[in-house]
Amino acid sequence: MAASSDDQLGFSPDDDAPIGYMKRTRDYYTAIGYTTPYRWAHYTSAPFQPIRKPLNKSRIALITTAAPFDPANGDQGPGAKYNGGAKFYSVYDGDTSQPHDMRISHIAYDRVHTSAKDSGTWFPLAQLKRLAEAGIIGEVAPRFFGAPTNRSHRVTIETDAPEILERCRADAVDAAVLVPNCPVCHQTVSLVARHLEANGIPTVVMGCAKDIVEHAAVPRLMFSDFPLGNSAGKPQDVASQAVTLELALRVLETAPAAQTTVQSPLRWSEDHSWKRDYSNSDALSPDELARLRREFDAQKEIAKGLRVA
Repeated sequence: MAASSDDQLGFSPDDDAPIGYMKRTRDYYTAIGYTTPYRWAHYTSAPFQPIRKPLNKSRIALITTAAPFDPANGDQGPGAKYNGGAKFYSVYDGDTSQPHDMRISHIAYDRVHTSAKDSGTWFPLAQLKRLAEAGIIGEVAPRFFGAPTNRSHRVTIETDAPEILERCRADAVDAAVLVPNCPVCHQTVSLVARHLEANGIPTVVMGCAKDIVEHAAVPRLMFSDFPLGNSAGKPQDVASQAVTLELALRVLETAPAAQTTVQSPLRWSEDHSWKRDYSNSDALSPDELARLRREFDAQKEIAKGLRVA
């Protein structure tokens, strides 16, 4: 009776809603044998800096959690498994006037429903340049900045965020767009956005993990209900990528107060079953869970060795 009533009223299925990434991730790591739950950054208020210039006169910086491709670091191609050797541990920057091969193979994006073949879905530099050429924004900052995907809140808050702030100030940045990929990436850029905003630089986060970003209380979030790894739009869909960035910039310019979230009207697919699959331990056998634990432990050791070195 309820299903028939839902159909008559045009209701969507109950599970066609944003994924609860904090719970999903916690349950997944518990299932593979990690018994200490991760503590997600949590704030109940956020700093807020109104944009001081019109967008068409503003210098906009791009902040990413993606890594520049290095063939010496192993498989980083589309669909590559988690690769601890491809992680980076210090803030870096890149020349926005040059092309860049950016990869997310080291990050836990959704590998089932997206392939990471189109970097425009997580690194919207080309779209930013297009908007600068069209006069929608004043200019793209001369450098983009890489924020390390750090599980340590303290390192992100006390080391990485201040370093990014310093580089933004050196480039006379008026505002920043932050684009995360994995669950912890969303936390990382949220903490960076809070720091920039508290120190005078307006920000907008373009993200897919709504619960993580809102738990950390950011000034502005442009939420796309897409699989992780697609915060900047759909792959091989330039129109989607253009709309997503333009919406984010509108949020940057018009948000009335801190903790403003705007959801993109774009849908990934009319089939919402992809939301059930990401890190869903209930769908994995004991043998698969044991294999995943071994693989994750091995990559952690690789990453640990690189971090110490």
